[in-house]
Amino acid sequence: MRVTRESLIRIAKENAQERAFNDRDLVAAYLTGSLVSDADPMLGGTADIDLVFVHIQRPGITREVVKLTPDFHLDIVHRSKDDFKSPRELRVDPLLGYEMYDPMLLYQREKFFEFVQAGLRAGFEFHAPALVLARCRKLLAEARKGWMDLSDISKDKAGPIQIKQFLQAVHRAANAVAELNGSPLAERRFLLEFPARAQAAERPAFIATLFNILGASDIDAPLVSDWLSNWETAFLAASENAKVDQRVHPARLNYYKKAVEALLTGESPLASLWPLIHTWTLAANVLENNQIKPWQIACEQLGLLGNGFEQRVSDLDHYLDEIEIRFDEIAAANGLETSLTV
Repeated sequence: MRVTRESLIRIAKENAQERAFNDRDLVAAYLTGSLVSDADPMLGGTADIDLVFVHIQRPGITREVVKLTPDFHLDIVHRSKDDFKSPRELRVDPLLGYEMYDPMLLYQREKFFEFVQAGLRAGFEFHAPALVLARCRKLLAEARKGWMDLSDISKDKAGPIQIKQFLQAVHRAANAVAELNGSPLAERRFLLEFPARAQAAERPAFIATLFNILGASDIDAPLVSDWLSNWETAFLAASENAKVDQRVHPARLNYYKKAVEALLTGESPLASLWPLIHTWTLAANVLENNQIKPWQIACEQLGLLGNGFEQRVSDLDHYLDEIEIRFDEIAAANGLETSLTV
């Protein structure tokens, strides 16, 4: 089967129209993610189709993964129409704001889409410094809260829950920097795309800092490759647990595995670390203790568990401070409030 961007978009349209025909509660559907960006949607020969279905009533599920082939799947987010009732609030939403700013409309039952998007884009203010900083500061505040929750956790108490919190805080911190000059970073290309955003933010030092916080400076590509077999075992075992994060779904195995393998052979092989360690950690959160030993060993090698844990949390604290300093510089240069005047 020959798969192209055009064929994936056609599948997206067909699925949206079929759902709308069978579900009168569906008010709109749109396509987001790599298929509507300038980036190549394929990584390791795999891709997903990011769909958003907007319902009149609050939907019973928030996310749904539908397998198409071993290498392609639908990743459907279900939202309520009420999520979009205030376009002004969407402007300062670091995730939903970008999601709605420039997607591809696939279906609508009423003039919902134009109304929301007009309010979101009004006055060309979405990319103005004030709103950009507002969105970035929201992400930074969420990252800071994550750090605070970990700041009094000793290395002996750290486990899958704490590492999940840590990675979430790191992800939000990096996206706070990234959104100074664009949309949130793609999951699989997180570490691959961050360097360009750090350069654009005039903070190239943030690149090494991010890789070091994640432990990339303590490992090499062959070690990441060695982890793949144990990662796959954990991924498949966790995917059978109803409580696992929806990203750990059997239909997404190749989506991650082939991406990691492709990144390992690319120009920045350690960019493979994020999709592997993040999904492995999500899996570890629902597995039994006897199933997570390889994950624990990998995290110890990265300095995320054991003796390195408290230092990693301290490094995150310093990273957040440096990001805040950069935000204050941008605010001052544009006549906006800084963290010292808010």
